[in-house]
Amino acid sequence: MFDRRQFMGSLAGTAALTASSRLVGAAESVTRDPVSDLTTRLNPKIDKSREVALGLLKPSTAELERGLKLHAESIVFDAYGFGPRAAIDGAKFAAQAEAGASAEELKDLREEMTMTRFVTDPLEQQEFRDAWRASGVTCVFNNAGEEGQDPLRLIKRLARHTYATDLMRGFVSKAAVPSDVTTAKREGRHCYYFTGNGVPLAQQWLSVEDELRYVRIFHQLGIRMMHLTYQRRNMIGDGCGETSNAGLSDFGHRAIAEMNRVGVIPDCAHSGWQTSLEAAKSSSRPVVASHSTCETLYSHFRSKPDNVIKAIVDSGGYIGICCIPRYLGGDGNINALLDHIDYVIQKFGPDAVAIGTDVSYTSQASAAEQAKVPKRSRQREEFRMLWPKDNFKTTAVMNESIAWTNWPLYTVGLVQRGHSDEVIRKVIGGNVMRVLEQSMDSR
Repeated sequence: MFDRRQFMGSLAGTAALTASSRLVGAAESVTRDPVSDLTTRLNPKIDKSREVALGLLKPSTAELERGLKLHAESIVFDAYGFGPRAAIDGAKFAAQAEAGASAEELKDLREEMTMTRFVTDPLEQQEFRDAWRASGVTCVFNNAGEEGQDPLRLIKRLARHTYATDLMRGFVSKAAVPSDVTTAKREGRHCYYFTGNGVPLAQQWLSVEDELRYVRIFHQLGIRMMHLTYQRRNMIGDGCGETSNAGLSDFGHRAIAEMNRVGVIPDCAHSGWQTSLEAAKSSSRPVVASHSTCETLYSHFRSKPDNVIKAIVDSGGYIGICCIPRYLGGDGNINALLDHIDYVIQKFGPDAVAIGTDVSYTSQASAAEQAKVPKRSRQREEFRMLWPKDNFKTTAVMNESIAWTNWPLYTVGLVQRGHSDEVIRKVIGGNVMRVLEQSMDSR
């Protein structure tokens, strides 16, 4: 019978036997045990998620030891996600609400707090660091652009994450080229690659070239991947929430050509199936679906059918499997995540898949701080969130099992599925690194 505490005891022994790695920091060399970092000093929230996932996986001691060691040694790259989030300051947020701040102002304030408060608040910063350490993630392709095409709207999250990485660069920095990720891994640090949830458009329609001029500007600011669409139709193509499935527009082909020229990865994760298919065929560089699922295993409007996945793979890209139960279907837990990864490997090969979690770790104080905020009247649903109906029922166990800090257990699960170390390294980071190299501006 599976005994979780016996496993944790064996982990401690494994960590003690693992040779310590010497990682050079900004000021001095420090000796750390990377496997121990994944398994010890876990706060109650992280520990609870681990217990749920271990109870579902039930790995042998050998599988657990091999998976954790492989995870600790490898570059682990979340193909799309969010760094750990801080709690809001409930009292300050409530004061702004009571002073008459608009819904848009409060939305911005919430993002400002959750994306930057760990920079200055010691408790939030410690939890931020603990979540990174437990995850074993080297780099996250971090959501750094609010959904849409307006450059002023897209730049806000980019500013917040730039601020955080500027002030915490000894721990988490902005990566501009793949070698920055390699360096961060070697030095025991973490980093973000930045992605935007939209192609920034001037929206003046003077000429195609003028309309696309912000693509290069945002690339210079650090954005390396952009959503072509987000749920709804835009001037580039149909999003995944449109029933018409009309595909890529003439302008969309030009937008992809400009992204190819500049060195920005086209991301069709939120694009309709026809838009995704045509984007992959139009692009001269890799196209990805950074956080999606396989339609063959579970048909959902955010999934991708085989013909779309093949086109993406033929472009040199990959499909990143996400950690959203309602997109995974089936049991909706860590085993469902592994099922989708397995399917892509078996059908399209080990170069075809990554893991783009699309989830974040949130501070343990979030609920208590939110309770300080007075409830507001119901707001109308945002245009971008007008999704088709979805009757899937998500449970707490599903979410706990694929929590962001359970990244080491994704690797353990791949070990259990019989994959070689070489294949697993591709899935947990190598394929993202390859696409980054192939997408760089070579002029």
